[in-house]
Order: sequence, then C-alpha cells, then structure tokens
Amino acid sequence: MGLAWMSPMIFFTSFGVLHEGSSGMLLAAYMLAFVAIVFTAASYGQMARAFPVAGSAYTYVSKAMNPWLGFFVGWAVLLDYLFSCIIAVLMFGINLNAQFPSVPSAVWIVLLTVVVMIINIVGIKTSANVSKVFVLMQILFIAGFCALLVYRAMQGGVTAGLNPFVSEGVSFSSILAGASLVCFSFLGFDSITTMAAETKEPKKTIPRAIMVIVLLAGAMYFATAYLIQQMYPTFTFGNVDSAGFELMQAIGGPALASVFTFVIIFSILSQGMSSMTTVTRLLFVMGRTSLLPRRFGSVHPRFRTPVFNILLASVISLSALFVSLETAIKFVNFGALTAFLFVNLSVIFHYIIREKRRAPKDLLLRLLCPLLGAGFVLYLITLLDLSSLLLGGGWLLAGLVVYAVKRSKLAAHEASAPELEGIA
Repeated sequence: MGLAWMSPMIFFTSFGVLHEGSSGMLLAAYMLAFVAIVFTAASYGQMARAFPVAGSAYTYVSKAMNPWLGFFVGWAVLLDYLFSCIIAVLMFGINLNAQFPSVPSAVWIVLLTVVVMIINIVGIKTSANVSKVFVLMQILFIAGFCALLVYRAMQGGVTAGLNPFVSEGVSFSSILAGASLVCFSFLGFDSITTMAAETKEPKKTIPRAIMVIVLLAGAMYFATAYLIQQMYPTFTFGNVDSAGFELMQAIGGPALASVFTFVIIFSILSQGMSSMTTVTRLLFVMGRTSLLPRRFGSVHPRFRTPVFNILLASVISLSALFVSLETAIKFVNFGALTAFLFVNLSVIFHYIIREKRRAPKDLLLRLLCPLLGAGFVLYLITLLDLSSLLLGGGWLLAGLVVYAVKRSKLAAHEASAPELEGIA
C-alpha cells in the first residue's frame, strides 16, 4: 500500500514540474532529498514501535509532545493527504488527455474519482490486493525503461560520466530548492502508519516496510534520473504537465508512449486508492478523538469502512477540475514537510526526554539521527517558495479556527453539565 501510495511512476507523471524546479538537475535534487527522507523514515519507524496505532504523525506528536500541537500536525498532514488524492485524479486526466486529445481531461477525472470511491468503500483488502499487481507493473516498466536506455548507451558508445551530478550553469542553492520540491516523489512511506490497526505485528512490520519503501524508491529514482540526464541532457518539453509523455515519445516513439499510458492508468489508479485509504483513516482517527465531528469516526455496518469520509474525500478530489498540478504539489510538500519535522522531534521528546533513554545507542538513533532529519527538513521548508508558504499558512490558520470552535463547544458542554444534572 505504501508503494502504491507513492507510485514509483510519479517520477514521470510529475517529471516536468520537478525538472523545472530543480533546474534540470533531477539526480542531485533526488539525492539531497533522500538524505532528509531516510532520517525521517527512521523516525517514523521509531514512533511506530512506540505507538503501533493508527493516526500517523497526528498520533505520534499528540502522545509524545502535546495534543494541541498534534492537532495542528494532523491538520497539516490532512492537507498532504487530501491533495494527494487530487494529484492522483489530476494526473490521470492529464495523461489520458495527452493520449486521447478528443476526450476532455474532466471526463477522466470524474471517472477515476468514482472508481476509487467504490473500491475504497468495498474495503482495504480489495484495495491492497489490486495495488500489489499495479505496483509490480510499475517496477517492471521502470526496469525495462532503464534497460532500454542502457542498451541505447551501449549502442551509441556513451560511457558513464559525472554530468548528471554537476552543472556549471546551476547553483547549489537551485539544486537544494529542487530537493524541497522532489521530496514529493518520496511521499507515501508515512501513509502505512495510518493502517497500523489493520497490520499484523505492526511494531515490527511497519518500521521494516517504511525503510524498504524508501530504499526501493531511492534506487529507482536515482537510476532513472541518472540515465535520462546522461543520455538526453538537453531534452526539452512543450507542456510542463505532460512532459513525461513527451519524454516517452522522444525516446521510444508512439509505441513506448502507448505502453507508458497503459502503465500510468493503473499506477495512478493504485495511487488514488491508497491515497483515499490514508486520508479517510486519518479523518476516522480525528473523529474518534473528538477533534472532528463524531460522524468522521463512524464506519459502515456492512462494509466496515468510513463511508462518510470516503464520500467527502471523493467530492474534494473533484477540485482537480480546476486546480493546477504545480499548486497541488506545493500544498502536498508543505503538509508533508511540516509533519516530517515534528515526527523527528517527537522521537526526541518520547525516548530521550520522557522515557529518559540515554544510552549511547539511544543518543545515536533517538537523538542525533532525528536532529539531523529535523534540521534538514526545516531547511527544505525554508526553501519552499512564497506561494507554498502562504498557501500552507492559510490552511493552518483555517485549522486554528476549527480547533478554537471545537474547544469552545467542548468548554460550553462541560460548563453546562452540572446544571443539566441538577435539572434531571
């Protein structure tokens, strides 16, 4: 489910936005982003061992640091997860419209939204089983694509070089700014922590799965970015949103582009399913803890899934009809990086401060590593452009209003409780 949420094919579907954001230095940007992600992934693993329950960053920060702070981190994660659903259906519409120009992208967006909604209502097992097949398809396509580029390199006498790592015309600050954007491609490893209640031996399984997801994704992204930059260093595209499709046409013509579209259909379907699963489980947890109305914490008596949450997330996903891909990615990055920062800090608060574990191993794994992860993530947040910060800040402000209203209602209820008892 984690790999399905991440969707390894995200490298191609968001190729144009990420290529421009990193000034063409995709490999270097991916490698820098990987450093931040691997430390953060280790922190998620530590917290999954301490609290093997659903809720992800929201639960970890609430229990390790402060419930009030946990709400705001959960609210930021909600931004990440909601817009991940939007991105899935948006990319589905963009890529199918590129392949079939006569059919408007809006048709494909509505179609995928309905399909994902139905599958999620039926249940997690159906979604997981379907995702296994779709993830395998993506891995095989990426492996075949890389093998094709290696074959072309051997035929053309192209040798391995350092060009993808350095460029005289691109500053290091530009690459760092690109790293803050390409973090988007790694998002997904954290999503499986919301499914702890549905996982066997979550204390062991979830931490292992997190690291496997991050390492596999890193290997695929590094290899693909290196070969593309090595073989096609001057590649340009006409449309930033469909740049991946244009890349396939340039490399393999209509045949490769058609295979690419076929795989994209199923990769985005699996991403949409797992994104929907994740956001609806987070809403469920926040509803159960009374931070959202109780309706969010209910499940359907027959399907045993949070149907209300699924319907709501499906309606929100339809905003893909008027939201741009670049704007959606900015929203996701702000929410994800905010959550990553506080999960790193929650490891220190839980293990070092609260439990006072200060053996050399603890100081290394539960103090130094989370500090490095938090520092790197914080720096990436400062590199987000002004529009990302403004959009994210507006969302957090809305969360402040929601929290204040909820607290005032609870306070009023508590204040009136004795009087009501007296009347009874």
